[in-house]
Amino acid sequence: MGVQRQIARAASLLHALAVVCALCWALSARFVQGQSQTGQLTVDASLQNARKIPDKMFGIFFEEINHAGAGGLWAELVSNRGFEAGGPNTPSNIDPWLIIGDESSIIVGTDRTSCFAHNPIALRMEVLCDSKRTNACPSGGVGVYNPGYWGMNIEKGKVYKVSMHIRSSDAVSLTVSLTSSDGRQKLAAHTITGSKKSFAKWTKIEFSLKSRQNNTNSRLQFTTSKSGVIWLDQVSVMPLDTYMGHGFRKDLSLMLANLKPQFLKFPGGNYAMGNHLRNAFRWSETVGPWEERPGHFNDAWGYWTDDGLGFFEFLQLAEDLGASPVWVVNDGASLNEEVSTATIASLVKDVVDGIEFARGGPKTPWGSVRAAMGHPEPFKLDYVSIGNQECWMLYYRGNYQKFYSAIKAAYPEVNIISSCDRSTISPSNPADLYDVYTSSSNMFSRTSMFDNTPRSAPKAIVSEYAVTGNDAGKGTLVAALAEAAFLIGLERNSDVVEMASCAPLFVNDNDRRWSPDAIVFNSWQHYGCPNYWMLHFFKDSSGAALHPTTIQISDYDQLVASAITLQNATDRSPYLRIKVIAIVQFPCFNNQKSSKYEIKEKQEWARTLAIEILLQVVNFGNRAVDLNISVVGLANGIKMSGSKQTVLTSSNPLDENSFEQPEKVAPVSSPLANAKPQMGLSLRPYSLTSFDLLLEASKHASI
Repeated sequence: MGVQRQIARAASLLHALAVVCALCWALSARFVQGQSQTGQLTVDASLQNARKIPDKMFGIFFEEINHAGAGGLWAELVSNRGFEAGGPNTPSNIDPWLIIGDESSIIVGTDRTSCFAHNPIALRMEVLCDSKRTNACPSGGVGVYNPGYWGMNIEKGKVYKVSMHIRSSDAVSLTVSLTSSDGRQKLAAHTITGSKKSFAKWTKIEFSLKSRQNNTNSRLQFTTSKSGVIWLDQVSVMPLDTYMGHGFRKDLSLMLANLKPQFLKFPGGNYAMGNHLRNAFRWSETVGPWEERPGHFNDAWGYWTDDGLGFFEFLQLAEDLGASPVWVVNDGASLNEEVSTATIASLVKDVVDGIEFARGGPKTPWGSVRAAMGHPEPFKLDYVSIGNQECWMLYYRGNYQKFYSAIKAAYPEVNIISSCDRSTISPSNPADLYDVYTSSSNMFSRTSMFDNTPRSAPKAIVSEYAVTGNDAGKGTLVAALAEAAFLIGLERNSDVVEMASCAPLFVNDNDRRWSPDAIVFNSWQHYGCPNYWMLHFFKDSSGAALHPTTIQISDYDQLVASAITLQNATDRSPYLRIKVIAIVQFPCFNNQKSSKYEIKEKQEWARTLAIEILLQVVNFGNRAVDLNISVVGLANGIKMSGSKQTVLTSSNPLDENSFEQPEKVAPVSSPLANAKPQMGLSLRPYSLTSFDLLLEASKHASI
């Protein structure tokens, strides 16, 4: 929400929130007890010295890596539902489908008889046994089963929608069941019956299964005791209870929603490129009815995806989260190939068509496809990122200019993001934003990364940042604290940084291709790593106003901080919250002066709004810090009660969360007594702490 839109009527309640975070780079395995430092933090909470943080400062970057989507965020339970993963030549590998029965009773393979032109492969089951003949089928019948993605989580009382296509040369009696992994525990079942004529042609069948029991390691199976040939294709099992009813796994989606992301970048980096162009993400092949999507091999990360989580679904997810979609387009480059500028025109047109799919009216060629999928209103796609870290490639700059010109000609309001760094941007090679990727084993040192960046446009989007190295582990406390320090640096430099997101976001614990990640899950469990919980300290920063702070401490350079004001979204009364975050040894705001327009805007901002102050400090070391805090510029006193503190820490800086201890490292809140503008507070070693200070109410906030 913009500054002018935050102007509202007089508020009756005044809050102040102070967050203090402490970071130290010495990675001792245990805290050094008995050692402490004394420091001074001064916060200028006056509004006239504030600077606004961009509205979309903090968001999320989704990449199809670690089975983040297929077998994760996308709630489809069947793996390889269209039998296309084995390739176009038949008979093919049907993995992970497996056979129930032996070769004397059933022969299973694939052929190219599907009714879908883009998905020609179908499963063929030739049942040799029969209940009425000497070659009797075993008890329970023969058939096939699908274990999903390392087991299906089936919950008692929940309803699951089954969809499939079937054809047969004979009469059919086929039982579709959800069972335990060994097939012995029956959770739910439905039997499909019909004469020889009933399924002589491909027929779509849909029905619901309601589970009678819980089982976190279930499977879907098809069994029969009737001889004949049965073909199956496009088999799906989806829980009815999904996030916003749009097919996303509810628990994982809520983890994202709780971060209040202001943008969603998708579908990934290397995933968008592919190792080879034939395996790149092609948006137009991921829209329309899911049965008609061909799917593709994610060769960047080594697994098949049916593309149920496609371009439309990403746009829908962004809308459901209240985030702005940021589309990473394939610009004709893979990790091993590149289309020349002379032959790039068809790919440019494809991207412009994709923007029409998202933004076009329901009667436009591609907008009508979106409308047919149930979303007649356009999606608000305002950001397009051209490629993924490809500025070094031979044709990138020439191809980029083709994409830029075509997109701006059709959609001038769309912001275009370049993969090249700021030094390459010029009137002849323009960009609205430029992408920055940074990973380091010493992320704490990068708090000053943008301190010396020229303050003129364009601004940066730091779309992938991550701590790497041994201390990162699978997601340690110290890695989260280092990232917190980096984000404080981005807040402080938000006049040249527009957006930021970490990567990777998700990891299925059964297929860990990259560490660390923010959220870990399997078929039925999930937990946030320490860096996930760290992001909660920044989820209200977007659109806030940043305030000057200074820290004074001797022989200890492990403290960082900043300060912000924002409007509290949880309170119906309009008011302003000031968040203070300080960073030691670095000048705030790079000595910039406010323009006349900014001064007038701030005066209007403060005219009728109440104020809440958020103060943060980070101690990244193995020493406790006794910090004296002085908040100046306040028009109101701080209440003696109603304040609180929230701490993210643990007994060891290398501690991690796990399925067994999902909140070993997680924020803990407690009341804060005797809060006042000048106060002494103790910061634990290796900790991120927030102090929420409740102010006395007033009729008006003043500067």
